[in-house]
Amino acid sequence: MTQNTTVEALDPPKIKQLLESHDAILIDCREPMEHARERIAGARLAPIGAMDAGDFAAECDKIAVFHCRSGARTAQNAAKLAAMGFCKAYVIEGGIDAWKKAGLPVVRDPGMPIDILRQVQIIAGSLVLLGVVLAALVSPWFIVLSGFVGAGLLMAGVTGNCAMATLLRHLPWNRRALTRAAAAPI
Repeated sequence: MTQNTTVEALDPPKIKQLLESHDAILIDCREPMEHARERIAGARLAPIGAMDAGDFAAECDKIAVFHCRSGARTAQNAAKLAAMGFCKAYVIEGGIDAWKKAGLPVVRDPGMPIDILRQVQIIAGSLVLLGVVLAALVSPWFIVLSGFVGAGLLMAGVTGNCAMATLLRHLPWNRRALTRAAAAPI
């Protein structure tokens, strides 16, 4: 198995040319719900957190092109991606966001909800804002709501487990989405 020492970032038009003219495979490093909601046609799902070099043992002679949403995950994990054993490896500079900005096509499933992290951010931000507004207009005791949400976010950061995200995963629209994500084409 060949080991890479670097992963080069290329802009979306160059990646598109590479994918069209070489024996390259496109690997989506995002989570299943992200991939199911919006993906580049032909991208293979391999979440970066669960990725293992053994996943690609039969394809080490190919060129790998990795992508995430913005390019941050692939940049942070460049060493791990380089160790996957491909003869050459690239990342899409700017991720799928840059791919779309370049006017390149994506496959969308508008029935998929926004990802859990964004749902947590929207709800937590709304509760903090509500607590501050109510504390200013109704009673200073409403600031406890903002403190409670802040403490929850602090605990989520420290422990790596977010109670709000866990709760949100069990809501009907997210349970259906997880089922659809598992069945989404790769």
